[in-house]
Amino acid sequence: MQIKKAIIPVAGWGTRRLPITKTIEKAMLPIGNRPLVDYVVEDCVKAGISEIYIVIDEKPFSQIKNYYEENAQLNNYLIARGKGDRVALAKTDREGVTLHFYCQKNVDSRYGSAEPVAQVVEEFGINESVAVLMGDDFSYNADGSSDIARLAELINDKNDSAMLATEVPMEAVEKYGILKVDDGILSGIYEKPKREEAPSNLINISKYIMSPSLLKRVVNYCRSHDFGPKDQEYLITDPIIDHIKAGEKIHVMPIRGEYLDGGSLEGWLHANNVIFGTK
Repeated sequence: MQIKKAIIPVAGWGTRRLPITKTIEKAMLPIGNRPLVDYVVEDCVKAGISEIYIVIDEKPFSQIKNYYEENAQLNNYLIARGKGDRVALAKTDREGVTLHFYCQKNVDSRYGSAEPVAQVVEEFGINESVAVLMGDDFSYNADGSSDIARLAELINDKNDSAMLATEVPMEAVEKYGILKVDDGILSGIYEKPKREEAPSNLINISKYIMSPSLLKRVVNYCRSHDFGPKDQEYLITDPIIDHIKAGEKIHVMPIRGEYLDGGSLEGWLHANNVIFGTK
């Protein structure tokens, strides 16, 4: 299946990475010499996706948006100082790819992973299968391949949804959303279960291809609930669970690459070591 669009939510304060996220957006934390979110964008580009919706919040200045825009002042400085060979290094837009920067509304009161997806679907009238990838972690393939591309190939011409997963040691399952999978099809998600109660050691890494019917379910879930800011998050796993309970299929594919999570300090340090080839 050729997926043409992707949604990447990156709004929020990144409270797990305070105090650095007071001034640097979490998705802009550097992995090597590039921001975390750029590895997610790169995976989309390798999968042939040509339209990417990056969901930011309504801060006065968006570092992510600024990163992907051309900086004429910087280019002129480099040329004037005889460093014109570095202009190409400052070029961060993706040829043939359109980036939309959508400001999530009510980000502090309607918090969670489902709401930004619902808003983009409504705002842009999306009615086709899209990739949905959270912007603070990624699957790294040293051979340059794309797990999102493989996920699209998995469902081929089916009108189903699909998701990526990876294995963790059994002693770590209490930190994650654990998947129950039967013959490659999702049958349940268990949030941070005790080790003895975990149905597997496969974790949800929040990288999906969502069919139009699942996207509609995400929107309906967000619009039919009015959680207070301290009551409950609008979790995208809630409509996913409702979807499989309704008899719809969500295929699960383990990644070939290494799962790197920049949302925690330990994960961010490990990701940098992997990218630099020290681990």
